Amino acid sequence: MRRVLTIARIVWLEMIRRKDFYVLAIILAALLFMLLTADVFGLGSTPRYLVDSGLLMAWIASSVLAVFLVGRQLPAEERDGTVFPLLAKPISRGQLIVGKWLGGWLACAAATAVFYLLVTAVAVLREWSPDWLTLLQCWTLHVCALAVMSALALAFSTRLTYGAVVTMALVIIGGSIWMLPQVPTLAMYASGLRMDAMLLLYYLLPHFELFDMRRRLVHDWGPVDWTIFARIAAYAALLAALLLVVAWLSYRHKMFRRSELL
Repeated sequence: MRRVLTIARIVWLEMIRRKDFYVLAIILAALLFMLLTADVFGLGSTPRYLVDSGLLMAWIASSVLAVFLVGRQLPAEERDGTVFPLLAKPISRGQLIVGKWLGGWLACAAATAVFYLLVTAVAVLREWSPDWLTLLQCWTLHVCALAVMSALALAFSTRLTYGAVVTMALVIIGGSIWMLPQVPTLAMYASGLRMDAMLLLYYLLPHFELFDMRRRLVHDWGPVDWTIFARIAAYAALLAALLLVVAWLSYRHKMFRRSELL
């Protein structure tokens, strides 16, 4: 466990050194300021509008951070040749996989907490009274979604280049969030192989919409039932574990040649 935590700590230090989080936080703050001043359709001063738009931007920023941060870990180690001394130590490839995922996920979770605090502070200044329990559930399920996104990016990075990892992961995440919930409706108007393919994707891809509690928070619907909350969290844990197993199976027999990497 100590080796896994050491690798996770290195990922944290890398994020701080590369300043990815700071850039995204500044962009998010700038966009929130634009929302406050633009007054689109007369809604600029409405707290619910600010919360909904701000949390949407937090979802986008955290998803991009998860894919970019976790997706570059293994390709960067291989490109720089640091994978050789790393694996020469008493560290298994499974520990390397889990450590990279854990560090990236926790770093993204901390960044997301800052995003939520920023959005909440701006909305409170506009006299918004949040339901703190619902807000906590909203952030927690968001972090659960980031666990799956990080594991997905890491699984792709075991065999693909960094650019391919980012492209594939963002396409799947974006499609799962915005297109997958519409599949049952679209399948009603399809038939044969087309309908089968749509339903296969519906059951195969992760349902990130389950983790999005923005509407409950914005419209004051109150916290979700704890039984449902636990089931959604368990779904995220199962998906992340499966993706980490896939990443380990893909990486455990991967061969490295210095002439190809250096």
